[in-house]
Amino acid sequence: MGRTAGDTRYGLDRVELLRWRPFPVRFTATVETSISAGRELELVALTKTNLSRDQVMPTKRAKIAPRYPTPALEKGLDILELLANHPMGLTKSEVARSLDRTVSEIFRMLVCLEERGYISQSRDGERFCLTLRLFKLAHEYPPTKRMITEALPIMQQATHELNQSCHLGVLDGGHIVIIAQVDSPISPGFYVKAGAIVDLMHAATGHVILAHQTPEVTSRAVQIWCRQNNAQVPRDLAAHLTKIKRQGYEERESYEVSGIVNVSCPVFDDRGNAIAAMTVPFIQRIGDQTTPATARRVLKQATSLLSEAIGGGAKALTGD
Repeated sequence: MGRTAGDTRYGLDRVELLRWRPFPVRFTATVETSISAGRELELVALTKTNLSRDQVMPTKRAKIAPRYPTPALEKGLDILELLANHPMGLTKSEVARSLDRTVSEIFRMLVCLEERGYISQSRDGERFCLTLRLFKLAHEYPPTKRMITEALPIMQQATHELNQSCHLGVLDGGHIVIIAQVDSPISPGFYVKAGAIVDLMHAATGHVILAHQTPEVTSRAVQIWCRQNNAQVPRDLAAHLTKIKRQGYEERESYEVSGIVNVSCPVFDDRGNAIAAMTVPFIQRIGDQTTPATARRVLKQATSLLSEAIGGGAKALTGD
């Protein structure tokens, strides 16, 4: 079925197609006689946005059949997840094609999401982008507060079992921020106070997080550290992180204090990446049978419990 100049079923009218078509007239005529209008639009849209087919049509994850199908909700969530991976935004046609749906199927959903403030149109009115509404919602129930709430009872149990202090740190740019800390139940002891900012390259907590993060996150954190400190990373950093990831923990003498052995294990999110690390700055007391190996065992159990408590993917950590 042919299309008229005012036909907008595919998100662009005929006049716009002709205006943006980059092909020679002779080649265009051949295209028009050999492909459908939908395929013609696809070629024009890809050329107009300078996006490859793979960029606009990412490989979709296999979906598990829902127990109670909710097509409208699923469409809306699909759109939000898609736009989250395209910070420059997508047109109606690109959204429809990426989700293997027609423009008419997703048009009302785009309008609804825009009216509710979850997405907005670009200045030219052609592309849709996420707004900060999801960010705002996430911070109305901060993940950090939830993590601390879940972590403190687990950390208290660990400290009583080990008679050592324990702290929890997260990555923040080129530093580690200690967000929770529990003292040893006995004295003497050593602890890192909550709120402390620790050098990324001088913290077992930081190395454990870097070792269990995506290459992109790790690379960005290292670049920030280099810029902030006007320094180069240690030559053995890559090999060191590989070793940590292989064994699943860090255990080494403190970078800052003599006589302390830092034992640190990762806390995982739902994608299996480390969002935090729990660390025991271990002190060997005379007559105490507790060893760093004991601390490793207790920390593995503690971080596994915390990962599960915050909806993360617990991983089996190797090496004892």
